Amino acid sequence: MNYTRVYSDSTGESHFEDVSVPVAPANFAPPAPPLDVAAPIRAERMLLAAMPLTWASTWHPAPRRQFYVQLSGTLEVQVTDGQVRQFPPGSLMLLEDTTGKGHCTRVVGNAIAKGVFVQLPAAESAVV
Repeated sequence: MNYTRVYSDSTGESHFEDVSVPVAPANFAPPAPPLDVAAPIRAERMLLAAMPLTWASTWHPAPRRQFYVQLSGTLEVQVTDGQVRQFPPGSLMLLEDTTGKGHCTRVVGNAIAKGVFVQLPAAESAVV
């Protein structure tokens, strides 16, 4: 399993990092057959979100450490090192750029962007 991490370095600049998470077979929901699952990550709450076609942000840090799951539509995210990536449905991001300039996000394409924010405790590392 993979996700994209957005983080701030010690100077406040934001960057992308591709993270690969190991999975292993587990009896997750017996009597269903085993599934490949990763180690658990503690979460505090979940929020559903929708962004209209014209939605675009200015530079902002993430309000807290959180995963974002892209359900529909496509988001384009830019970090301060100049990289720009698009996140289509099925994308998973870990937003940890809670300090510094942050990132810019906008909806691209012709579909409303819908997603899920899974907010994490501030003190724990989500990178497994």
